[in-house]
Amino acid sequence: MKVKINLKRAYDEPNNKDGFRILVDRLWPRGISKEKSKIDLWAKEVAPTPQLRRWFSHDPLLWMDFKIKYLTELKSNNAVQEFIELLREKKITTFVYAAKDTEHTHAIILKSYIEKLL
Repeated sequence: MKVKINLKRAYDEPNNKDGFRILVDRLWPRGISKEKSKIDLWAKEVAPTPQLRRWFSHDPLLWMDFKIKYLTELKSNNAVQEFIELLREKKITTFVYAAKDTEHTHAIILKSYIEKLL
């Protein structure tokens, strides 16, 4: 079964088309209640490490280096395989993230990486 993965900001309204909603950030989004977010799973273990997140600091000039470093983290992250097995059980999944910059977010990298492994 093919798994469809969507991306959505935590500040956008959840809806029925989101399917299984997974927060893929290490920190809970500011100002969002757990009830309002409709998050089914908080997968902070597949998010960038705190050190990498702080280094990147959402600086678009560091994007390409960040991508390489985050992919390196994912390849050596033991939680990724378990995460993939969970996704295989879902038809539609939405990776939820808090970043304002929708073009330079780790969620894009994570989605691409996971889709290649599925």
